[in-house]
Amino acid sequence: MEVIKTAIEGVVIIEPRIFEDARGYFFESFSQREFDEKVRKVHFVQDNESKSSYGVLRGLHFQKPPHAQSKLVRVVKGAVLDVAVDIRKGSPTFGEYVAVELTAENHRQLFIPRGFAHGFVVLSEEVVFQYKCDNFYAPQSEGAIAWDDEALAIDWRVPTDKVQLSAKDCCHGKLKDAEWLFDYNTDYYAE
Repeated sequence: MEVIKTAIEGVVIIEPRIFEDARGYFFESFSQREFDEKVRKVHFVQDNESKSSYGVLRGLHFQKPPHAQSKLVRVVKGAVLDVAVDIRKGSPTFGEYVAVELTAENHRQLFIPRGFAHGFVVLSEEVVFQYKCDNFYAPQSEGAIAWDDEALAIDWRVPTDKVQLSAKDCCHGKLKDAEWLFDYNTDYYAE
């Protein structure tokens, strides 16, 4: 696998090595050994999958400690714009984001470490989205920021009138008003 650094330290794009022939293709979608060597030591404990239609926007979500999560995300059908926002107070990239198009064709994955809000919007007619988490889901630790926060200025590449949100995702506060954020100087993996 090839690891591509992004503009924000710790957030990386992973491109698997694809083996194609007349029968189709094969690739190793995850190797704990290689991930530990090339990205960081993370022990994933939960795999999730969602199916969504065009314009569905899920995010920008995170979990607070002690249930903070890193995620390794990928698309197995369709296409999304995947976004990771740095919400670590004191970080040199606080409030900045990385946006990556993940598709079934490019097989790219995005690693989002603890300390980031995460979301995606569906660019294709339908998408099947998979992600690994290094901590279990804990509803009491949910946090989120508004997907349309003007200060973030995320270009979601879907017209606003086509964005489909859950009742919960339409009502999150802005980053500047967040009641809880991560601290850049805290190692959330040491918990």
